Amino acid sequence: MSPLENEKINGVSFVASREFVKDAHIAPIVNIHANYAAVMPFGFVQELQDPKVVYNKNRQWFGETRVGAKQYIEALQKKNIKIMMKPQIWVRKGEFTGYIKMKNEADWKLLEESYATFILDYAALAEETKAEILCIGTELEQFVVNRPDFWKQLIVEIRKVYKGKLTYAANWDEFKRTPFWSDLDFIGMDAYFPISEEKTPTIEACIEGWKPHVATIKSFSETYKKPILFTEFGYRSVDYSGKEPWRSDRSMTSVNLEAQTNTTKALLQTFWKEDWFAGGFIWKWFHNHQEVGGETNNRFTPQNKPVEKVIKEVYKAF
Repeated sequence: MSPLENEKINGVSFVASREFVKDAHIAPIVNIHANYAAVMPFGFVQELQDPKVVYNKNRQWFGETRVGAKQYIEALQKKNIKIMMKPQIWVRKGEFTGYIKMKNEADWKLLEESYATFILDYAALAEETKAEILCIGTELEQFVVNRPDFWKQLIVEIRKVYKGKLTYAANWDEFKRTPFWSDLDFIGMDAYFPISEEKTPTIEACIEGWKPHVATIKSFSETYKKPILFTEFGYRSVDYSGKEPWRSDRSMTSVNLEAQTNTTKALLQTFWKEDWFAGGFIWKWFHNHQEVGGETNNRFTPQNKPVEKVIKEVYKAF
């Protein structure tokens, strides 16, 4: 059923940095038995009502630009890591991309032109570098819901440029309303589903918490006859990590490595064995492995935390 026969996508979301990527930066990815990396160049909008996507500018970090994305892809491919190209939008001050919404028709048209230029440029790069997957957007619900015809036509235009597999990264509470799954190769989800109210959830409680979501997710796969891809998945190493897994704000200051480990174990145990499930990309993985994560870090990265070993074991098994 998966377009990539029998091979699970054991992915990392490879964060763009200021630097060129070297073999030493990629060795830790190989070490956890990952076979895919999401490369994530960025475009920027000034505010939620601004129709202009700005990208490839001098002020951006190297890895966020087209040149940087190409260098990252080639360095990863040298180590036999396959690629999902995942261009993303950043709204100034970190506002949620799902709320990007124009006030009038003229602005909608400008946004459509600007976004199409941005994504088609990266579609061309994905084709040039023979990236296996292209993600055509990430968590853009209001844009998608308000302009479905634009997105349908955009997919047609992308397929003229790029011959690989396509997905879209719908937020966990958005995918039911995404209107173009039948036009793509994977149903993509950023899998931040709430699964437990506990401070330190047990694996069993998390598996139980997944059950209603799994039923819905599986039914989508069956309806559209497409495999499910977790375009992002992961948990912070904080108290209540399974309650609102999408929260990245700085107000959560506790460190709870066990909560991160248990929530992640439950997700991997629930999904990786299913034949309708294609795999996923852990959020998130930094190039400078020795300097990030660790046992005092409460962010998403699994690096240098107990959960890294859990991911390694499952990625090795699949």
